[in-house]
Amino acid sequence: MSGLVANERLQRLRPALVGYLLSSGALASAALSQLVTFAILARALGPLEFGLFVQISAVTAIAVQLCGLGASDGLLRRVARKPGSYAALLGHNLCLIALSGVVLVSGGAIALSAWLRIGTGPSVGAGTLVLLLFGNVVVVRVILLVETAFLGLGRFDQANRTVAGFALMRMAVAGLACQVFGVSTLAEWAIWQFAGYLLYALAGAVSLRRFGRPRFAILREELVPGLLFASQFAMRAIRANVDLLVIGLFAPLATVGSYGVARRIVDSSYLAIDALNRLLYPRLARASRDGLHNALPLTKRALVAALGLGLATCLTLFLLAPELPVLFGRHYQDLSFFVRCLSGTIILVGAWAVAVDLLGASGRQDARAWILNGANLLGSALIAGATWLAAPVGTFVALYLVEGAIAGIAWLVLLRLVRRSRLRAGAGL
Repeated sequence: MSGLVANERLQRLRPALVGYLLSSGALASAALSQLVTFAILARALGPLEFGLFVQISAVTAIAVQLCGLGASDGLLRRVARKPGSYAALLGHNLCLIALSGVVLVSGGAIALSAWLRIGTGPSVGAGTLVLLLFGNVVVVRVILLVETAFLGLGRFDQANRTVAGFALMRMAVAGLACQVFGVSTLAEWAIWQFAGYLLYALAGAVSLRRFGRPRFAILREELVPGLLFASQFAMRAIRANVDLLVIGLFAPLATVGSYGVARRIVDSSYLAIDALNRLLYPRLARASRDGLHNALPLTKRALVAALGLGLATCLTLFLLAPELPVLFGRHYQDLSFFVRCLSGTIILVGAWAVAVDLLGASGRQDARAWILNGANLLGSALIAGATWLAAPVGTFVALYLVEGAIAGIAWLVLLRLVRRSRLRAGAGL
């Protein structure tokens, strides 16, 4: 009898397990491809040019979160509930990407030129900066929009192919440019990268044509929720990259390159958590439609899974870290130490990611923004100060303090809102 019950339970869990394996497989292939891409670029550009590339990438990582003003959340959330809103929300996204992209690229080029002159590294031409900014901010945001559209429409297999395909394309372009055509400078790589990104974005646009044309108009009711959503990720990106920018002011570019690779490896290792959240977010949006408390059981189960995945990923990175300089080159000897010190943050991210996703999926972007923006704003200052005073040990201590604080605050706020939602439901409000 117990065997029959276990078999029935397995049958119920099978669709979720298959979906997670497909999602995590796509993100795993993307992370592996990104790792290989970084290895190719690190060897081809050398520690100085690659360190410069890491600093510019830190700025574009922040700007891409602002591009589109968070409209992708409305697309995912509302299309998952009402597929008929797809055309209007897609057009809303494209309008905001175009408008914000102009400001970010022009302003970013001016700001980066001034910032890089403060350091001691080689100079970068204005044309190179514009190509890197436009490709890594505007074009990448369009590619991410394609993935979001597929997720909102419930086409998870196509969303997975979009993610994996983008990573494989980047690896192929890097291999072709550096290994075949001998690209060895940042200026040359900027041209190759921009061309590859643009072609992939056009292919993504073609793949969405069968779902209908976008209706170009800005939806005013989505502006404030979108800005709240974008602000959370922009502040997180600032916190995630402020150490790279500060280190670049006084450390050799070779050290910046090693630290930048370590951060990319650890950030890519969040894929186990991201794969879970990609599948969970639309389900949380539906489960919380009639009250936040209705989605809490699903969220608790997801928390256990996220913590287990984070622990497994942390241990894997810690064990593999000594082999990484073999892949990236002998100039990156600090890489193993940096990766081992950063690997534990993955567990803490798993602890808070599920809670803030429920807040976002339920429409409580205000609470989510308050938590993430407050923690990231204060955390950025803490990380910058710790990096300036005692890098890299101070940086690591500050990173763990910030991630732990977000986890604790997120769950306290969520449980309080759940109790309020349950009381309102009991009172028939």
